[in-house]
Amino acid sequence: MSLKDRITEDMKNAMRAKEAERLGTIRLLLAALKQKEVDERVVLDDAMVIAIVDKLVKQRKDAITQFTQGGRVDLADKEAAEIVVLEAYLPVRLSAEAVAAEVAKLLAELGASGPGDMGKVMAAAKQKLAGVADMGQVSVAVKAALAR
Repeated sequence: MSLKDRITEDMKNAMRAKEAERLGTIRLLLAALKQKEVDERVVLDDAMVIAIVDKLVKQRKDAITQFTQGGRVDLADKEAAEIVVLEAYLPVRLSAEAVAAEVAKLLAELGASGPGDMGKVMAAAKQKLAGVADMGQVSVAVKAALAR
């Protein structure tokens, strides 16, 4: 079963269970998936679905920051609840140690040394680690490794 099919099944289950908040989040996700398919005239594979879910999670995290700064804890809590639902569709993320190890391998493969190689390393890291690691965490690890 593809990830998109699983999301559709979860929507049906949320409808049956009358879980309004979960249903709303899943519908938002399905709308984003459909929008991508229509805009680009493609059929989404699991990697593309994961990328969209990742983007939605990042948007929610940014919104939480903004709502917290604005004193709107109620809206921040709503966004946090949506993140929990969305993260169920993401693969298990690499730990910080695993990310650092992967970055070290990439640096050795590319022969990168110094902050000037950041773009080259991040391009390779995005290809290799997209979907399995938080790219913000990867960026921090690359910066730290290149600064040595």
